[in-house]
Amino acid sequence: MEAVRGQGLRIYAELRGEEAAEQMASTLNSESDSFSKPVSDLATCFAFGSVWSREGLERRERSLITMSALVALRQPEELRKHIQIGLRNGLSVLEIRETLVQLVPYVGFPAVASAIEVAMKALKEAGIDPNCLHKE
Repeated sequence: MEAVRGQGLRIYAELRGEEAAEQMASTLNSESDSFSKPVSDLATCFAFGSVWSREGLERRERSLITMSALVALRQPEELRKHIQIGLRNGLSVLEIRETLVQLVPYVGFPAVASAIEVAMKALKEAGIDPNCLHKE
């Protein structure tokens, strides 16, 4: 289990950055944060250590799939984080926008409209102009 946790933290650092991974590790090692520790452990070991580490899909593809699921589930905070992960994984602003357009007939205008607001915020936080659509 420790090997999977270590792999999960390594992948999490690659996707979210060292600071976020250190915060995750701190939660996992904390004696006082027992309330959120089980979920953090599942995220680290299962989502990142077991799923994101699998072969068969590139990280760019995993980002597109994850973002699509989060739009459908209307999870704005997780979507914001995963848009930034997608940028780290090489997605362009155009690809992110077109993913949202592609989702309209499947998840509906309200879900995508909310996701557009989240995407614009995530891009701005990353120092990227949301209106800069050239292929990056």
